[in-house]
Amino acid sequence: MRVRNLHILPKFRDGWSYLYVEHCRIDQDSKAIAIHDVNGKVPVPCANLGLLMLGPGVSITHAAVSVLADHGCLITWTGEGGIRFYAAGMGETRSASNFLHQAKMWADPESRIEVVRNLYQIRFAEKLDSSLSIKQIRGMEGVRVRDAYAKASRETGVEWKGRNYQRNEWSCADPVNRALSTANSCLYGICHTAIVSAGFSSALGFIHTGKMLSFVYDIADLYKTEITIPASFKTVAEEEITDLERRVRLSCRDRFVETRLLARIIPDIQKALGLNNLTITENKDPDWEMALPGSLWDPENGKVEGGKVYLPGKEEGE
Repeated sequence: MRVRNLHILPKFRDGWSYLYVEHCRIDQDSKAIAIHDVNGKVPVPCANLGLLMLGPGVSITHAAVSVLADHGCLITWTGEGGIRFYAAGMGETRSASNFLHQAKMWADPESRIEVVRNLYQIRFAEKLDSSLSIKQIRGMEGVRVRDAYAKASRETGVEWKGRNYQRNEWSCADPVNRALSTANSCLYGICHTAIVSAGFSSALGFIHTGKMLSFVYDIADLYKTEITIPASFKTVAEEEITDLERRVRLSCRDRFVETRLLARIIPDIQKALGLNNLTITENKDPDWEMALPGSLWDPENGKVEGGKVYLPGKEEGE
């Protein structure tokens, strides 16, 4: 049975963070999904699940994708350990209002600078001087991140030689760099889910640019010094030396809960973009709403009703 009222869907901030799976088969199980692997069947309630990350060796049925979409769960296809991002499914938002606001802020140089300043301001406890240039603020951010690495190194005793890794030679990187890449991948997935769920574009970045995940990087950078850097160093410092990537993912999941990350992402996006309220989908069947044609852009009126024929010499509405 399909959801008839999108208001009864769980809010993003109330959901779980993510679930990563690999080498398994996923299908529908009643109104949820089930994961089948060599160990048997594991039912997964998906009503509160925000993100399902599909690693190598996963097959998923059409019915499972349908039920995940009905519950607003974003699906991403990733590399082993959730490290590389390949593709994503659609979130639950049907309105383009938030995306259009984002595009408007992005397209105007003055408003883009305003958003960039807002994104940096969220990271600093002290008020940034309005006379500071973006270049100067970027330098302050570099010092802040460098200090975060140094602090994590001192507190855990893990040696820090700098951020250095190559995707094509994953095993050649030192443990802390592998841990950071794993942790950041989890963080990117959560931020991507929030962005899509709220109807924004992951590609229209303000600080970052030129990538399909530029806005994801903008938002994820708000939380790295608080979440992924400490989690990575702490995990590497543990005596256990096997299965590093899995232990990092579990550590990140715990920190997502401890820091109430899911409840913070969308309000932070609102703050950065100068939005007081996000657009809420109306009380309508999602299938019915998706079937509507939408409006037509008009240079004089902004937009006119879609789904109708406009003939020469006829008044609009005839």
